[in-house]
Amino acid sequence: MDTITFGTDGWRARIAEDYTFDNVRRCTQGFADYLKATYPAGLSRGVVVGGDRRFGSEHFAAAAAEVLAANGIPVHFCGGGVPTPIISFGVTERGAIGALNITASHNPPQDNGFKVRDPNGGAIPPEGLKEIEARIPDDMAQVKRSDFEAGVKAELIHSYDPIPSYDRRIRSLVDVDAIREAGFTILVDNMWGNGAGFISRFIAGGATRIVEFHYERNPIFPDMKRPEPIPPNVDAGLAKGKEIGADAVCIMDGDADRCGFGDEHGEFVDQLRVYGLLAMYFLEVRGERGAIVKTLSTTSMLDKLGQRYGVPVYNTGVGFKYVAPAMIEHNAMIGGEESGGYAFRGHVPERDGILANLYLLDLMRRTGKKPTELLEMLFGLVGGAHYYDRIDFQLTGNEEKQQSKARLDAAQPETIGGLKVTDKVTLDGYKFVLEDGGWLLVRFSGTEPLIRVYCETTHGDKVQAILQDGIKLAGIDTGTGNEGPAAEE
Repeated sequence: MDTITFGTDGWRARIAEDYTFDNVRRCTQGFADYLKATYPAGLSRGVVVGGDRRFGSEHFAAAAAEVLAANGIPVHFCGGGVPTPIISFGVTERGAIGALNITASHNPPQDNGFKVRDPNGGAIPPEGLKEIEARIPDDMAQVKRSDFEAGVKAELIHSYDPIPSYDRRIRSLVDVDAIREAGFTILVDNMWGNGAGFISRFIAGGATRIVEFHYERNPIFPDMKRPEPIPPNVDAGLAKGKEIGADAVCIMDGDADRCGFGDEHGEFVDQLRVYGLLAMYFLEVRGERGAIVKTLSTTSMLDKLGQRYGVPVYNTGVGFKYVAPAMIEHNAMIGGEESGGYAFRGHVPERDGILANLYLLDLMRRTGKKPTELLEMLFGLVGGAHYYDRIDFQLTGNEEKQQSKARLDAAQPETIGGLKVTDKVTLDGYKFVLEDGGWLLVRFSGTEPLIRVYCETTHGDKVQAILQDGIKLAGIDTGTGNEGPAAEE
């Protein structure tokens, strides 16, 4: 049968080609064997299982539940349409040993995926993912399987609704009642995904007006190439926000673990600036202190805020499989990545697009400032505006990847985009630190056959020059097709 390879955050594939019921069952058997080897005394605590709104997710989730039950592992079954952060929260609320989530997050509509989580509700570290992958059986003869209803009768599959407990947790973290009476007009772009209705659940019904957009389940995701909260996928939502005169546009990706944000003019606030705003919210507005964890592909504004407020900043490789363990190790106040995923202390070490958007609205409420004014406040704390962009290119094959890697291994440029290079970091890809504190990063995607070129700088007029120098350093054939920015996992 097909060889299944786990990427940065589990396995994703094209539905009906590689992503089939049998391959989902094979992956689940690998996860079950991993759990039995890793938590032999805790198996009775069970696993939370759920899925997103993509095609067939609830049925794939049921197939996974059948395999876990056949292995004697109890299942807390959420069904489909449950946000990823709520499934992760359910792990801690239930005291389970992990979660299995059927979702392809930001991928195109033709795909589905298989995410696994640890007893903290966070991403399983890379070594654990490799072990699960190694345990995936080669054929169905090695997969244990029971009938779903038989699992229910045997009391190994239990219906579980984690939403009421999640509701209580969110209300303990942010004053949603105050946001409800703040008098905002908010456009919520759900991107046809799992987050539909949750921001309204918390803040609708008062002086604040909520307009839900892309609310229904539609697994072909009209108006966007894929349900990731960045342009051009958010353009329709931003235009609707401008049309209704929204004070802000709150955006969530297909499984609601990522946050996108638009200002009062219907302009997109990029995810690096959003991370800066969230850090400023905790440090300056709420007066909290604690470590900040960030992937090396996100903003240097966090390093400047860390210095200003005397808190440590830890850099990791790209993906929450690195961020989550670091957050636990350092009891971090906040952790995040370039793709718009942010996690918070007092919750679970997992991205939560619902909570991130509520925190941004609370920042507006507490300061009385609109998003553009908040950005000016942030830039005043970090020494001026920071500019970011990214270009993705499709790789034609392993030979092209190896050629680019060899060029980048040897690269020692003195300047990039006219700025002096002060350091080269190879923690995850090739990051060239620039004299203004900005950077260029070239790395290979962990989820798709792409090479990504990113940069951040305080010189807005140098962004494209920096990116072009990165393309040259990697020897990229631009004729292979610019994919535009795509969310990383």
